Amino acid sequence: MNNFPLSKKIGLLAGPLCFIFIQYSTLLNLSFEAIAVLATACWMVVWWITEAVSISVTALLPLIIFPMTGVMEINNVGANYGSSIVFLFFGGFVLALGLEKVNLHKRIALTIIKKTGTSPNKVVLGFMIATAFMSMWISNTASTVVMLPIALSVINLLINQQENTSKQTKNFALSVMLGIAFSANAGGIATVIGTPPNSILIGLLENEYNIQISFVKWMLVGLPFAILLITIIYFLLVHVMFPSQGLLFNASSRLINSELKKLGRLTPKEKHVLYVFGTVVFLWIFRTVINSFLPDLKLSDTVISIIGAIALFAIPFDLKKGVFILDWKDTQKLSWGILILFGGGLALAKGMSSTGIVSLITNYIAAGNFSILITASLLILLMLFMTELMSNVALVAVLAPVVAGIALGLEIPILYLLIPVTMASSCAFMLPMATPPNAIVFASGFVKVHEMARIGVIINSIAVVILIALFKYILPLLF
Repeated sequence: MNNFPLSKKIGLLAGPLCFIFIQYSTLLNLSFEAIAVLATACWMVVWWITEAVSISVTALLPLIIFPMTGVMEINNVGANYGSSIVFLFFGGFVLALGLEKVNLHKRIALTIIKKTGTSPNKVVLGFMIATAFMSMWISNTASTVVMLPIALSVINLLINQQENTSKQTKNFALSVMLGIAFSANAGGIATVIGTPPNSILIGLLENEYNIQISFVKWMLVGLPFAILLITIIYFLLVHVMFPSQGLLFNASSRLINSELKKLGRLTPKEKHVLYVFGTVVFLWIFRTVINSFLPDLKLSDTVISIIGAIALFAIPFDLKKGVFILDWKDTQKLSWGILILFGGGLALAKGMSSTGIVSLITNYIAAGNFSILITASLLILLMLFMTELMSNVALVAVLAPVVAGIALGLEIPILYLLIPVTMASSCAFMLPMATPPNAIVFASGFVKVHEMARIGVIINSIAVVILIALFKYILPLLF
């Protein structure tokens, strides 16, 4: 069996060959350092697209190449890997670990499903709301993994009810599975820590343009967008694409109650994590108010995130026995690779900025006669459909600095263009390989590629329209 596909073998060689070709080409009228950054970007993009090497390992390339080619000193490159945004996400990851370790995330999911009701359409809605809510705080992969076994239990119960037709059963199973995957993708858009592309954008804005978007400010844009998109997805799933009218389903309430009963009453450890998590969210929401009364505190989203992370390690659950919610060994499950990926994206953006590449793009756009709306629409469309083929984190890391340059060239605020383009990177609904939630539900066996693609292309098209409207009408009111 061939465990290393030909595409990866080609990518493994093509990456460094692209670097060598661009680095020593005489076709580009740029400085040696600027060419080095472009060559590095090309190498990274090839490896990111083909995944010939881990995408996190690929993100380390600037640490080697930039100092050797004189783009930046090693300390300056390394600073990007220790950016405050990296630590914001680190804190978020630790909070997610705490939720998962005490099983609080499962209790939250089951409770939401129970509250929404147990008729077929309401079960789909319950799964979608629960998945989206979790995806706002923990990774979309983790939220999907939590929901999948619960969903499979519900679907298997339904299949065993002989009075239901196979078509209705199939449609219900499809709606549940696709609803979970799509809600996991869309839910992460709602918060800064919900999905990595959001944090990459925040880091770029702070590092390069001294622009700060608070946790609450992002939610003013991200949460309504996520709610609208999930509402549209729900309507398409249960009323247009895969309706299951007339389906009798009484067993689901017994299953949900049974699963909740297994969890028992809220445990002291769950309460402990809930207090920490609630305090962190409270501080994120009211940070600006607190800072206005106590300016010496200088609270930032990153500081609050780290406070929450340290609390789970340092505030004892049982002082007498020395029991804490998290031990350092628990961080073996932490997505360290994603943190490195953030750093690599920020380093690449810094390299593009410091060597004048972003300025070059800016001047080119400024000299042209481009329609702002058409340019924005094409960038959103490009990002949204490219994210079906490659990592959205890598995509934003490469394209965000370029998009910022285009916005400057068009003489519009960079936030107007960067926010919808970044959001577009999380709208991956067409293909199983586009995002882990899609792949996870595809592996369940209930979803076929053509079924995902058929509804996915519709959702993608709707998302493009919403994002263009966001660019033209909503963002100018908020920023």
